[in-house]
Amino acid sequence: MLDIKLIRTNPELVKENIKKKFQDEKLVLVDEVIAMDKEYREAKTRADELRAKRNKMSKEIGGLMAKGQKEEAEKIKAEVKQYGADLEALAAKETELESEIKKRMMVIPQIIGDDVPIGKDDSQNVELERFGEPVVPDFEVPYHVDIMEALNGIDLDAARKTSGNGFYYLRGDIARLHSAILSYARDFMIDRGFIYYIPPFMIRSDVVTGVMSFDEMDNMMYKIEGEDLYLIGTSEHSMIGKFIDTIIPEGELPKALTSYSPCFRKEVGAHGIEERGVYRIHQFEKQEMIVVCKPEESDEWYKKLWNNTVDFFRTLDIPVRTLECCSGDLADLKVRSLDVEAWSPRQKKYFEVGSCSNLGDAQARRLGIRVKGEDGQKYFAHTLNNTVVAPPRMLIAFLENNLKADGTVAIPEALRMYMGGKDKLEKCKI
Repeated sequence: MLDIKLIRTNPELVKENIKKKFQDEKLVLVDEVIAMDKEYREAKTRADELRAKRNKMSKEIGGLMAKGQKEEAEKIKAEVKQYGADLEALAAKETELESEIKKRMMVIPQIIGDDVPIGKDDSQNVELERFGEPVVPDFEVPYHVDIMEALNGIDLDAARKTSGNGFYYLRGDIARLHSAILSYARDFMIDRGFIYYIPPFMIRSDVVTGVMSFDEMDNMMYKIEGEDLYLIGTSEHSMIGKFIDTIIPEGELPKALTSYSPCFRKEVGAHGIEERGVYRIHQFEKQEMIVVCKPEESDEWYKKLWNNTVDFFRTLDIPVRTLECCSGDLADLKVRSLDVEAWSPRQKKYFEVGSCSNLGDAQARRLGIRVKGEDGQKYFAHTLNNTVVAPPRMLIAFLENNLKADGTVAIPEALRMYMGGKDKLEKCKI
């Protein structure tokens, strides 16, 4: 959510930003906010004037009554009473205007970074850098589910019976590998100075609307029937939400946190749910990183966060690349965002395995996350988040890049201590 002072003083900048995001239908909202804000401030000024008059006249009543001038006092009382009715009407008007202004402010997009590439959708995202040499083996790489099934490591049919499409059973060494990757990711981030958390997996609606745009909310979140609770789509939601309505002493920043959680997503939209696969599903687990910092530090933290993910994947011998998200691919709360993509030997192309985002002060404004400077002044913090790893999607990249011609899967050194010392996966007994 933008500072309304920006809309008052520089509406053309806000409109130009809307155009960069190809959301021209929202241009009218800027003019509506300006008009309503003017009306709101006029009503507030009028109410303040009436309040001052009422207070002054109320004091006069006491003086007149003390002098025995009852008739004059009664006249003033009638005026004061009318002021009270006028103030009630103005208060109702202020409340209504405030609500309508906020409704529009919540969907006007954040100002994107000056160097964000302009484009309509993810097809116009820009590759920044590659890490590791993509390899295409001299044997055919099967579909990831076929690799898992050959290792007796997945049961999609049983999951369809219990839960429908978008769910899975992992078993044996594949299930263990899934947990090993998450355990390694946890320790990897702790070693980099992040504090480890396991957060609540359900959050209230005021937190949901504070951490994400309405479009994201509609397409992602599962609502708990009969309660003001939603299943989280990522632990970022809980972790940023934990700072709601807080004032953080400047000396305590930055807050660098890493969190594990299951994630639940409706996945409404063009992509939909895979019937046979674990790339786009309703339920998965993830290790996340979250930072709350001073505004002048957020660009530096943005670089650190995506570098953590790149480094993590490279320790597992998985080639990756980074893509800068174009303006049209950015969610409304984001200043900038970058996707980390892993190499797929089977598809001979990269695919997304993580996303790093700088949200500026958007979430902080919505949630009331402020910082108290050494001079006593308060300002809004900046928030950032990034995926460390999200199996089972990451398992696709891992299995394809570590598959051998004989059907076994090599386990890199970094994971062996989490796999009971095993250096490869082989078909296990049913």
